Amino acid sequence: MSGPSTYVPKSGIARWIDTRLPLPRLMHDTMMTFPTPRNLNIWYTFGGILTFCLGVQIVTGIVLAMHFVPNANMAFDSVENGIMRDVNYGWLLRYIHSTGASMFFIAVYIHMFRGLYYGSYKAPRELLWILGVVIYILMMATAFFGYVLPWGQMSFWGATVITNLFGAIPAVGTSLTHWLWGDFAVGDATLNRFFSLHYLVPFIIAGVVGLHIWALHVPGNNNPLGIDVKGPQDTVPFHPYYTAKDAFYLCLFVLVFALFVFYAPNFFGNPDNFTPANPLVTPPDIVPEWYLLPFYAMLRSVPQKLIGVLVLFGALATLVFVPWLDTSKVRSCRFRPLMKQFFWLFAADCVLLGYVGSQSADAAWTLGGVSVPLVWLARLGTLYFYGFFWALMPLLGIFETPKPLPDSIAKSVLAPAE
Repeated sequence: MSGPSTYVPKSGIARWIDTRLPLPRLMHDTMMTFPTPRNLNIWYTFGGILTFCLGVQIVTGIVLAMHFVPNANMAFDSVENGIMRDVNYGWLLRYIHSTGASMFFIAVYIHMFRGLYYGSYKAPRELLWILGVVIYILMMATAFFGYVLPWGQMSFWGATVITNLFGAIPAVGTSLTHWLWGDFAVGDATLNRFFSLHYLVPFIIAGVVGLHIWALHVPGNNNPLGIDVKGPQDTVPFHPYYTAKDAFYLCLFVLVFALFVFYAPNFFGNPDNFTPANPLVTPPDIVPEWYLLPFYAMLRSVPQKLIGVLVLFGALATLVFVPWLDTSKVRSCRFRPLMKQFFWLFAADCVLLGYVGSQSADAAWTLGGVSVPLVWLARLGTLYFYGFFWALMPLLGIFETPKPLPDSIAKSVLAPAE
């Protein structure tokens, strides 16, 4: 899509490097002159914001790892006393890292919902979407491993509950669970393994992000209209137009990030994690971090353990098949009136599942004197989650009548206001 390179070395050293390792040429072609649709809106800035978040998590994580002690008897103190009190600015690094995980997921959820709304998963961007799903799953795994490391009550029991899920797998479940634990119960060996994986997986994520960006630059960006670029009049160079725009919104994002770090650093945390892990005392309610709650609600909505595990992992696997489940030839929901309504119902459904996942397993709503167990809301929410992808997406592509598409991006952007 980008055409021939326009990079011209301006010095002898630059020419020497360009003939041996053309990294400056690659950066110039992908970051400076790359033709980008001229109608991208604010929701397209979160790709760059996510790259920033990943960098922050890796840098702060490396420094925190230098002071963390992956030992069941010392992990809690190494965080609450060592890092928070003895290490210079350790409290700041810890809060940036812990708050950064939540900010990372806020940005990734906006990025994913934007992709769903504008049809960024459709041909020829199927592999781009699949790589994004892989990144999301790796992020969930990394966040889970990291949640265990402070070794508070919720860390320990969260690890116990989630790893026990693998025990539901027939034949190999028990052996697999013991392999994950490194022992016959969650303990010192488990903490060591999770620490190693929490340190390693972010670098794998960084590698997949590189592939994700590469896959983006082959077909180019999608856009809010969901139509293909017709010619140079539909695009602008990435720099300075989108570098300036992304930098502005990144600054706003960092301001919100800083507000949480300095004024509400434990806003996203759980109070039980300020108590050292105790295998003999079970917390009243064991819940994961907020960004995993919708899937936790799906898991708890099914009384049979094995079926609940299948529902949980099936929901993640469903995301991989989205490019082929949507049968419509129109990408953007802007021109799909029915799909737009069902999309916003889907977004509300995910919020509902997150709320239900945060409540007690036996919690209920009282409506008109009638008590409605929240588990039934979780079941309805899970049903709609699967129905949205496996029923509505295929059927709407057949029965829905979309609105007329614009002739081109440029004509839509430059059309005089009526």
